[in-house]
Amino acid sequence: MAPSVPISILDLARVRPGENAAEGIARSVRLAQTADGLGYRRIWISEHHNMPGLASSATALYIQHIAAHTTNVRVGSGGIMLPNHSPLVIAEQFGLLETLFPGRIDLGLGRAPGTDGPTMAALRRDARASEHFPSDIVELNGYLTGATKVADVNAYPHSSTGVPLYVLGSSLYGAQLAAHLGLPYAFASHFAPDDLEVAARTYRARFDPAGPLAGPGAAPHFIAAANVIAADDADTAAEQYRKTELEWLRSILGRGRDLTDEQLAVLRDHPQGRQVLGMLRRTLVGTGPEVVAGLDALAEEVRADELIVVNAAVEEQHQHRTLELLAPGTDQRDHDRSALTAAGV
Repeated sequence: MAPSVPISILDLARVRPGENAAEGIARSVRLAQTADGLGYRRIWISEHHNMPGLASSATALYIQHIAAHTTNVRVGSGGIMLPNHSPLVIAEQFGLLETLFPGRIDLGLGRAPGTDGPTMAALRRDARASEHFPSDIVELNGYLTGATKVADVNAYPHSSTGVPLYVLGSSLYGAQLAAHLGLPYAFASHFAPDDLEVAARTYRARFDPAGPLAGPGAAPHFIAAANVIAADDADTAAEQYRKTELEWLRSILGRGRDLTDEQLAVLRDHPQGRQVLGMLRRTLVGTGPEVVAGLDALAEEVRADELIVVNAAVEEQHQHRTLELLAPGTDQRDHDRSALTAAGV
């Protein structure tokens, strides 16, 4: 049994301990191909910088690579951290991606730096750049649709339909902005679960179908995120989650240090470690039917129109099995494609 709402994938482009970047990217491609064959709606790639365990700092290039190795699934950013970039450059990159892979590219936009302070400076990022996030989105949309907001400056290539834009966030700010603009909104509850419910309510209550970037017939489209591990038996899923917790501790608390499993086990029971693991509260672990039931409950809880999941299993064979156990059914795939075509999403 598949989840009752469309399900998509957020790929964090992880490079596991002992791997090199090429190996991590190759694993992403294999998983994307599995997802493509199983009928998942979209795969989004996240932007991070100066993190040795993540390979997608050049996010547009990563998207191009995944799109080139798949056939039907939409591929996009989850998200481009727009204050790190010129709107014109992002429009040029994603206009080209849409030209190469017509009808398959999404552009999710966030305002966080996706890195630390020194790296922000190395990116030439103005510390106040996030203050211009709303106007940058409007400028970007103008370039993508050939309706530039900057006199005598255009992005080439572009199309009159542009690339679908999504606002991403983990706070009420993003929910309010997406609602004002009339855009879809995706909430990062896979690592920031605290404000999920209030963000969902706020977004729906304030959504403006006549917003400056709302398309014809615009309606709220809310995407909630969750981590998932599904297996054929509960013990296997639980063991994968135990390993996932250790990897999460390593990535959050061990930056710059090579922590041993013994050190991670100690951190796991430390107050700081428990706080870090609390970020994973929206994680669904169990057999396929158990995880599907959990996804359905999450969708109902926040009235989600779509769910986007992080495939949190540590070992690749279990990641592929998770995708298989949660895959959309044939009827659901046909329904999703028809709805996507009708809505232009």
